[in-house]
Amino acid sequence: MKHLIYFTFLIVSTTCFFSCIEDDFLDDAVDPELAITSRIDSIQIDTDFQFESRYLNNVGREESVEVEWTSSNPEIVSISSTGLATAHSAGSTTISLSTVGLDSNLVDEVTIHVGMETVIETTPSFEGTINTTTFYVLEGTFTMTDTDEGLLIEVNDDYLASDRLPGFYLYLSNNRNSIQSALEIDEITIFRGAHEYLVPGVEIGDFNFLVFFCKPFNIKVGEADLT
Repeated sequence: MKHLIYFTFLIVSTTCFFSCIEDDFLDDAVDPELAITSRIDSIQIDTDFQFESRYLNNVGREESVEVEWTSSNPEIVSISSTGLATAHSAGSTTISLSTVGLDSNLVDEVTIHVGMETVIETTPSFEGTINTTTFYVLEGTFTMTDTDEGLLIEVNDDYLASDRLPGFYLYLSNNRNSIQSALEIDEITIFRGAHEYLVPGVEIGDFNFLVFFCKPFNIKVGEADLT
């Protein structure tokens, strides 16, 4: 009888394990990304503004690379090799950023106006949808809001998740298939209804994805696109 119980437990455990890892073979490679991260609409005439940028490599990890800044109309706004822009006269120009010396040349650009004041764009909130990537139940909507204390993630009443997974965690990541360079938010202990998370030191735009992982088996269960 003792051996029968052990054998039954072994079969159940093995079945659960392999059913849990059937989606474990993920290609964690993603397309590299170059982005101007400064959110600005206009620069006050005769003032400077420092542009910031971010490069994510093919696994979604931030990396330092050589870049080139240019302005389509330097007489309106000139920009230095380090991204320091100087507004000279009223009008509009396109600020472009490109990688240098990489196998694939990446480019990002923004349109900037010069006027009577510097106007910083704000994204006070973002609404998204949670989607399962496995046969496990995971669904719902959420809102992200920048606050003085950090990024507030409010999961709505329509949220529903399976409670069958051990070590179920939520992450912010720039790679939808990996948590190697992700920010761990918390273990998921609520599986139905509204709840929230506060993530200090993070703003909207810092990460591209919410990812849900079964941590013990390193299995992606679901995601939300934040772009």
